[in-house]
Amino acid sequence: MDSAALLSRHLDAFAGSSPEIVDGLSSEQLAWRPQNQANSIGWLVWHQSRVHDDHIADVAGLDQVWMRDGWYDRFGLDLPPRDIGYGHRPDSVVKVRVTAERLVGYDAAVAAQTERFVAQLEPGDLDRVVDETWTPAVTLGVRLVSVISDCLQHLGQAGYVRGLGQAICARDSAGCAVRRWRYWCELARVATPEAGGSMTPAALMD
Repeated sequence: MDSAALLSRHLDAFAGSSPEIVDGLSSEQLAWRPQNQANSIGWLVWHQSRVHDDHIADVAGLDQVWMRDGWYDRFGLDLPPRDIGYGHRPDSVVKVRVTAERLVGYDAAVAAQTERFVAQLEPGDLDRVVDETWTPAVTLGVRLVSVISDCLQHLGQAGYVRGLGQAICARDSAGCAVRRWRYWCELARVATPEAGGSMTPAALMD
């Protein structure tokens, strides 16, 4: 297996992770954060898709799927069109209110564009310099590995947050985790300082 084929296999592997992470989650559950400075499942999955889309489009000389195929309009977020979530503070994180269906659809569209691009690469293409602002300069191969690493980390974080939410519910009642989590998310939403309340989600865990 050559290097390009190996990278393609790894890209395919993480591209299939999003559906499992968000499966069965409501918008409220996707927006839940363990505490006020944390990121939500929805934000983490959206952010990794945006990084993937932005970075691959740049090195491939293509338009981002986000804007070209209308995903920006479909999501309807109160954020600039080219925002990928880099450097977001909590007040920006809470703006990413999404549905599982849209997250999965966008991620799949980005993965499809990447697959087409990587499929036509020759081994020598991976040595092409794509970014000279770093020392040493970044090659295409290094950039692809960076995208894989970044996306896998964020997907792992999203999976952890999902597990944390489920564990909170299971602690109360193992037999009604989904119902309890929906209730807990709604309680957290109205009780947080952003909503004018005095409690934090972390306080509700006690």
